[in-house]
Amino acid sequence: MSNESVRTKTLTNMAWRFAERCGAQGVAFVVSIVLARLLAPEAYGTIALVTVFTQILNVFIDSGMGSALIQKKDADDLDFSSVFYFNIVMCTILYIGMFLASPWIANFYNDESLVWVVRVLSLTLVISGVKNVQQSYVSKTLQFKRFFFATLGGTIGAAIIGIALAYKGFGVWALVAQQIFNATVDTIILWITVKWRPKLMFSFTRLKGLFSYGWKLLASALLETVYNNIRQLIIGKLYTAESLAYYNRGKMFPNLIITNINSSIDSVLMPVMSAEQDDKTRVKNMVRRSIKTSTYVMAPMMMGLAFMATPVVRFILTDKWLPCVPFLSIFCVTSMFLPITTANLNAIKAMGRSDLFLKLEIVKKIMGVTVLLLTMWHGVMAMAYSLLFTSVMSQIINSWPNRKLLNYSYLSQLKDILPGILLAVFMGACIYPIQFLPIPVIFVIIIQVVLGAAIYIGLSKLFKLEAFEYLFDMSKPIFDRVKREI
Repeated sequence: MSNESVRTKTLTNMAWRFAERCGAQGVAFVVSIVLARLLAPEAYGTIALVTVFTQILNVFIDSGMGSALIQKKDADDLDFSSVFYFNIVMCTILYIGMFLASPWIANFYNDESLVWVVRVLSLTLVISGVKNVQQSYVSKTLQFKRFFFATLGGTIGAAIIGIALAYKGFGVWALVAQQIFNATVDTIILWITVKWRPKLMFSFTRLKGLFSYGWKLLASALLETVYNNIRQLIIGKLYTAESLAYYNRGKMFPNLIITNINSSIDSVLMPVMSAEQDDKTRVKNMVRRSIKTSTYVMAPMMMGLAFMATPVVRFILTDKWLPCVPFLSIFCVTSMFLPITTANLNAIKAMGRSDLFLKLEIVKKIMGVTVLLLTMWHGVMAMAYSLLFTSVMSQIINSWPNRKLLNYSYLSQLKDILPGILLAVFMGACIYPIQFLPIPVIFVIIIQVVLGAAIYIGLSKLFKLEAFEYLFDMSKPIFDRVKREI
C-alpha cells in the first residue's frame, strides 16, 4: 500500500471514529441532563457503586487479547475464533462470579436492593465478550464506519428506553435498562454489518501465542484503571466532598474534548502501525505525523479553554463552581500532551513490544504513586500540580523506547510540536483579557472563540506551519469521500 493510500485511509477512519465518539457523547450528554431531571441522585449513586466492579472486570475482556489480534500481522480465522470462544467462557465465569458475589456486594454497601441490580447490570460483561472479537476485526480491517452506526444506534435507542422508563417511575432500573439496551443493540448491529463469523475451530497453541503478547497489555490496563481512581479516593478520604466535586468538575471539560480526539487517534493508529510493523521508517513517519497533527489540533483547544476557564465555568456551571477553574486549567495543560503519549505507546504495541509497554506502565505508576504520597498531605491543589508533573515525566518515559526502536527521540518530538504549542499559548494570552470587558459572559465567550480561531489559523497560514498545510490539503478529499460513503 502506498504512503498516500495509507495516509488517506488512516485519516478517513479517524474521521469516522471521531464522528462516532462525538455523536455518542453528544447524545449521552443531552440524555444525562434529561434523566437528571427525572431521577433522584440516589439512582445514579446506585449505578456508580455497581459499575466500579463491572469496569474493572471489563478490563479482562477489552484488554489484551483483542489488541493481540490487531497486532498479529497474519492473524487468521483460527486466531479470531480461538479468542472468541475463550472470551465467551471467560465472560460467563466472570458473570457467574458477580452473580454469586452480589449479596456480599450489597452487604458491603448496606443496600440489599443492589443484589439484583448487580446481577442484571453484570450481563453487560457477557454482551461485551460477544462483541469484543468483532470490534477487533473492525479495527484490524479499518472499517471504523461500522462503529459509527453501531454506537449511534445503541446510544439513541438506549436514550429513548432510559427516558421512557424514568418518566414511568422505574428509578434505578431505567439506568440499568439503558446500559443493557445500549450494549445489546451495539452488539447486534456489529454482528449484522460485519461479515466475520466464528468458525468451529480452536487452538490452545494460537491462544497461548496471543496471550504471551496480550497479558502484558491486560496487566498494564489494570494498573492504569486502579491508578486513575487513587487520587479521587484520597481526596474523598482526606478532604471534603466539596473539594472532590471541584476537582472532578475541573476534569469534565478537557476530558470531554480529549476523549473524543484521543480515542479516535488511539483506535486507528494501532492497526495501521501493526500492518506496517516490518518497515520502521514508515512506522516512525506515522508516529511523527500523528504527534505533529494531533498536537496542532489539540493545543489551541486546550490552551483556549485554559485561558477561557473563568467565563466558561461562570456561564455553564454558574459562579458557585468558580473554585474548579484552577483545576480546569491544570487538566487542560496535562490533556494537551496526551496524543504524544498515545502515538508513542501505539508504536511500541504495534512493534510487538508489549513487554516494554508493561515495564513503562510499572515505572510510571511507581513514580506517580511516589509523587502522590509526597503531595497528598499538602492539599488538593498540590495533588493536581503533581499530576501535571507526572504527566510531563510520563511523556519522556513513554518516548524513551522509540529513541532506539524508531530513532525518534523525545527531543525530536518536542521540536515537532513546539511551533503549534507556542502559537496556542500566544493565542490564549491574546484572548484572556477579553473576560474583563463589561459585557455579558456569553458575548465574552463568543468573542474569545472567534478571535482565538482567527489568530491561530491566521498565524498558522502566515508562518506556513506544516501541520496546518497538511490538514488543509487532506481535509477536502477526506470529507468528500466520507460524504459519498454515507
